[in-house]
Amino acid sequence: MSTISSRPADEYSLPDSPADDGDGGPEGDGLKQWTQRAARRFGPALAVFGVLKLLGFTTFMYLLDASGDFRTKEYRYGGAAHVWDVLQSWDGWWYQQVAEKGYHPQLVPLAAGQMMTVDQNSAAFFPLYPGLMRLVSDCTGLGLYGAGMLVSVVSSFVAAAGIFAVTAKLTDRRTGIIAAAVWAVFPGSGAEWAVYSDSLFVALAAWACYAVLTRRWVEAGVITLVAGLNRPTASALIAALGVAALIALYQRRDGILRPLVAMLISPLGLFGYVFWVGWRMGDLTGYFTLQRGAWLHFFDYGQHTANVLRGVLFGHSDYLFGYPTEDLIAVLLVLTLPVLLFLLVRLRTPAFLIVYTLVTIVMVLGSQQIFGNTSRYLLPAFPLFVPLAVALRRVSLPSLVMIFGLTAAASGWYAGYVIFELGVP
Repeated sequence: MSTISSRPADEYSLPDSPADDGDGGPEGDGLKQWTQRAARRFGPALAVFGVLKLLGFTTFMYLLDASGDFRTKEYRYGGAAHVWDVLQSWDGWWYQQVAEKGYHPQLVPLAAGQMMTVDQNSAAFFPLYPGLMRLVSDCTGLGLYGAGMLVSVVSSFVAAAGIFAVTAKLTDRRTGIIAAAVWAVFPGSGAEWAVYSDSLFVALAAWACYAVLTRRWVEAGVITLVAGLNRPTASALIAALGVAALIALYQRRDGILRPLVAMLISPLGLFGYVFWVGWRMGDLTGYFTLQRGAWLHFFDYGQHTANVLRGVLFGHSDYLFGYPTEDLIAVLLVLTLPVLLFLLVRLRTPAFLIVYTLVTIVMVLGSQQIFGNTSRYLLPAFPLFVPLAVALRRVSLPSLVMIFGLTAAASGWYAGYVIFELGVP
């Protein structure tokens, strides 16, 4: 049986501080050495990620400009005067509203007979990403759109570095670079360079998982707390950290205080925001009422997923949120999940990463939402990249270049053009 090897605790981590990385020289020399170490360690993975993203992004922009359909749509729903503006539509419009105007949480009933029961409002969008947009905008002078894109692009590289670090810690450096490449071309990767919070969440999730792997418990707890202010998907990260902390407490390998503190503080961001929304709405379940009544997004134990699978596989279209091309790609992705999960377990991956991946998948497939977005919703399940990277590490370099080059162009078509232009991102 194949196994994942264990690396020394900080073989793929940065030094604690620039000054600590030197040999007693000036702090400037320490900073220089720290930068050189970081470049040597993460440079190849980030370079590969950047090249593949640029290839996919260029393909997306070319197809979008060639089609021109976006010019006939409403601005909020993918319409724009210029091709670049499409990247700030859909969810990006809502994030800019939060960054500009703040929140006004409320439950406003709609007229009887309408499909939705309450009006949509921005409280469904967590505050970390729009807060960073506003901060970057104020500090740099960029508009909210430019600030949002800057946060997303930088976060995508931080996420690539984190995915590399986790994978390289579990396997080897070559496999880590390939995993970062998979992050660049995954079917949902179009949201990584857009006014969306996905890259920021994956960056936080990857480095929280790395902190657990290196037994930096308080750091893992703080990162998970912050991730809870970004997306509700943080519940999977909270569960995973809880399992890891309980195992550490049972084994008594890191004392009691640090794992316990990490476990206790990790849910505070997620629970705090949901509680605040409920308090402002005068209904402690207000966030969930908003999601269900305004966005038709709620946990239905997989009923919607089953309807879509049955519809796509048997040629029916009588299900909610139907988008033929997107749904077909999503169904094919879902059918690969059992295989990837089996391979992930077979590699004897640490239990908390299995828990994180499983809970993420259950949350995605167990909820009613736009099924065509499944590839984007599964972006946080980055441990699934590990078995793919392990399989690809045996492939020669020229073959890898061809595989990822073609896949990057395909991701530009699907993750970019199809999702943003033909469907709903």
